[in-house]
Amino acid sequence: MRQKYGQNFLVNRGVIDKICGAAVNLSRGKILVEIGPGRGALTAGLLERGARGLQLVEIDPEMVKILRASLPAGADINIFEKDFLDFNLNLLPRGDKFFMGNLPYIAAAEILDKVLAEENLSGAVFMFQREMARRITAARGREFYGPLSLLSQARANIESLCRVSPGSFNPPPKVESEVLVFTPERKIPPAEFPVFKKIVNAAFAHKRKNILNSLTENLKVDKTALAETLSRAKIAPNARAQELAFEDYLNFLEAVPAYSKLLI
Repeated sequence: MRQKYGQNFLVNRGVIDKICGAAVNLSRGKILVEIGPGRGALTAGLLERGARGLQLVEIDPEMVKILRASLPAGADINIFEKDFLDFNLNLLPRGDKFFMGNLPYIAAAEILDKVLAEENLSGAVFMFQREMARRITAARGREFYGPLSLLSQARANIESLCRVSPGSFNPPPKVESEVLVFTPERKIPPAEFPVFKKIVNAAFAHKRKNILNSLTENLKVDKTALAETLSRAKIAPNARAQELAFEDYLNFLEAVPAYSKLLI
């Protein structure tokens, strides 16, 4: 068993059934893409439920060999031996895409960001380490609330499917995991999302500083003009990033003058 890519293989049949059932039900009529299938436990579960035209993206050449040897002959599956972060999504068949997978902790945030940015996204079911799942779903005032929460929730509605114990894997990780279901809902126009992302990251860059000072320092903008923008958005300049709700950041984005958005 190789741990080069940090694999923990899911072996709990009940969890496999729950993930595959959700993925198949939600992806009907869509192109189903599995990220990091490993030895194919979820892939087999998908096939058992009648999934067809599966697109697998696997970084580990040894896992690709195992997949090719173990999957049923004639199965309607396409395997890409690629790092998903470097993978050109245009190589997938045209149409709405539904993504699923047990994501590696080290790259989970980047993978999620790439998936949520996909123009033809119809949904996703992903397993994360529990701490990251809490960061993704956290609301204002919660311990793990931060940029990942806001940037994820700006592009999708997110629900928990189930929590997964360490004993559900081989080898067992040291932490609990959680499966989340993403339904795309773009609350911010795609053209403005890069500006929103810069604002959120700048706001949280120095969590102990108030929002006025943090944004001034990290966006390199005029402090007086920024204070006026915060006032238009009805945001107190002495508030801190973690005290502001998603709606506050959205109001701020809308209050930023159009010419300033070109500079942020």
